[in-house]
Amino acid sequence: MRFRSVLYSTASGLSALVLLSACNGAGTTATSSGGKPLVGVDYPRSDTDFWNAYIAYTPEYAKALGLSLKTTNSQNDVGKLAANTQTLILQGVKGIAMAPQSTFAIAPILAQLRAAKIPVVTIDTRPDAGRVYMVVRADNRAYGEKACKYLGTKLGGEGKVVMLQGDLASINGRDRTEGFDDCMKKNYPGVQVFGETTNWDGAEAAQKLQTDLTAHPDIKGIYMQASFALSGTLQVLKQEGLLTGPKNKKHVFVVSNDGTPRELQNISDGNIDATVSQPADLYAKYALYYLKAAIDGKTFKPGRTDHDSTIVRVRDGILEDQLSAPLVTADGGTYGGVPSLKSTDTSLWGNSRD
Repeated sequence: MRFRSVLYSTASGLSALVLLSACNGAGTTATSSGGKPLVGVDYPRSDTDFWNAYIAYTPEYAKALGLSLKTTNSQNDVGKLAANTQTLILQGVKGIAMAPQSTFAIAPILAQLRAAKIPVVTIDTRPDAGRVYMVVRADNRAYGEKACKYLGTKLGGEGKVVMLQGDLASINGRDRTEGFDDCMKKNYPGVQVFGETTNWDGAEAAQKLQTDLTAHPDIKGIYMQASFALSGTLQVLKQEGLLTGPKNKKHVFVVSNDGTPRELQNISDGNIDATVSQPADLYAKYALYYLKAAIDGKTFKPGRTDHDSTIVRVRDGILEDQLSAPLVTADGGTYGGVPSLKSTDTSLWGNSRD
């Protein structure tokens, strides 16, 4: 109850500030001194390689698209996201891109921005309620399915695996979990899955993995729903004497999700086996592309795009541009019918960062 009270209190404050900004004309004068449209981007966190890459790409694409940029960081906290939104409104932005990590809690924020006629693009996540101009993400159920097909193939359809889930308050955590579980039940019923919620927290993921390995020393597979769990997973495997090459009989097959440089290097080194490359570069590019389109009064319909993706209508008022996110492995093979790219492929954003 305390969380809800704080949220609604924050939303009330936001409502007042939206009204104030409207009266001051902030919603209609949002240009920089150079005449570029002013947009706001709230970074959800800066404690993972993936999100730090997104943060680095954002100003690059803002410059390329002719946009002026204001940024904030909500640090995985919906209260801070609401406060940051207030700040961006008062700074006079014409549109806001955000990546809310708790997708059920942002409806009041979206409602107030809609009332103020400030378009919103959400990145990586989709709100459970409320409307936005566009959602930019990949098919997160497919992330889970690709991890399932890889592990199911490697395990020969038998054995035990741990799924280190993100946060089930997030649409991403739910989609990846459902995609993985449904695929396992349908295609590999002989695989037993231990699902562990972690709140996207690396220390919590490591602790739960350690507990599972102690209780079930015959675990042969791990699916990390994001790279937040990479360091802890490798440390636990090392402590248990399980951090071995893929040809060693002790090897535990590990699939991650993000496609960061560290993941790609660990695949090449044989420490982990696969990842799904979530496009940090394209998230930044198309977040700003759609904000500019919204400012210019453009509209979109479901269908294929000119950038190898598909726009789908999720529900009334929600269009989602589902970007490509390939499976990545050491050999670039096909697993359970899913093709993969080699970890050294230069088209992967994780191989283009310094």
